Amino acid sequence: MKHRVVVTGMGVVTSLGKDIDTFWSNLLEGKSGVSLVEAFDVSDYPTKIAASVKDFNPEDYIERKEARKMDRFVQFAAAAAKNAIEDSALNIAEQADPERVGVMIGSGIGGLGTFEDQHSALLEKGPKRVSPFFIPMMIANMASGHVSILHGAKGPNTTTVTACATGTHSIGESYRLIQRGDADVMICGGAEATIRPTGMAGFCSMRAMSTRNDEPEKASRPFDTERDGFVMGEGAGVLILESLEHAQKRGAQIYGEVIGYGLSADAHHMTEPDPNGPERCMNMAIRDAGIQPEQIDYINAHGTSTPVGDRSETTAIKRALGDHAYKVAISSTKSMTGHLLGAAGGVEGIICSLTLKHGVIAPTINLEHPDPECDLDYVPNEARRADVQVAMSNSFGFGGHNATIILKKYEA
Repeated sequence: MKHRVVVTGMGVVTSLGKDIDTFWSNLLEGKSGVSLVEAFDVSDYPTKIAASVKDFNPEDYIERKEARKMDRFVQFAAAAAKNAIEDSALNIAEQADPERVGVMIGSGIGGLGTFEDQHSALLEKGPKRVSPFFIPMMIANMASGHVSILHGAKGPNTTTVTACATGTHSIGESYRLIQRGDADVMICGGAEATIRPTGMAGFCSMRAMSTRNDEPEKASRPFDTERDGFVMGEGAGVLILESLEHAQKRGAQIYGEVIGYGLSADAHHMTEPDPNGPERCMNMAIRDAGIQPEQIDYINAHGTSTPVGDRSETTAIKRALGDHAYKVAISSTKSMTGHLLGAAGGVEGIICSLTLKHGVIAPTINLEHPDPECDLDYVPNEARRADVQVAMSNSFGFGGHNATIILKKYEA
């Protein structure tokens, strides 16, 4: 027996808002969360902009003593998970079996800030001044670890690390755990906090990021001829997935239903995309969902605003959907949120769920000069009302990792 899996709660921490209502409102208004980096001196960096989370106080969500033991990416995860659990109105101790409530919150890079700080302590003050919390603060699994500790979730607990596909893989694998009966509830998604000197320097050295420093809000421009790279973001996106039976038993709200999941490898190059991998990934998700390509109404594209990546994804969508590719609405919300790396899929899974619930598609902003090779309907610059019954979310990561999930409007 395969259990149906539904979305019953969600929480975000992003440059566009730290609660769902603010976040969704800013997306639909086409606001950009990109600005000049203020956390450290970027005067020597080719890229001086990012989609930073501002005015974040972890003590609004976590006790001070606990927050001090967490890297920033874990603080983001803890905040988003707390909001998601509250949004779902789930009392784990009273409405669920804690041993059947799991956590899978991934991170592409993990505690980069902690690594930087402790490496500096080592070089400047010696090994005795390295914190005993260094390792448990840095490692990527601590988002899942801390969230389970904070909320008493004793079920399946693991972490996905697949670069920019992390968040979507986390949702997809959580869907599988519930579908096959290994959990009733999964707290899942992604978190990232890499707007740090080494993170910025590394991506700058790859020439992967936009250098449109004089116009930060226009820097992320997926599918536009003038795109020149992605804009780094930070934050977290966490969803509550439940078996339909469990959600119905407690009278939970339902945003939508997860119906398909696909994953593949390019087996091509460590950073350069190959459209064959994403095509296979989307096809797998479509088969898993038991639908036809023509039933897909909306795609939240990976759409990072890199010259090669956007063309490759466009080609993959055409191959996977055939003629329907020209009829489906597509948008890259990274044009507003920036690219949250391992957290991107979590945030974008939330966006798909909200699209199903509200019947409005968030736009791709800054699409002013369409690339002739990117000739699909990217919902340019303005939100669009639409009766979206089925939504797809794509995420592709370095190493050739691809992930796709498909959600549909819930029907009893």
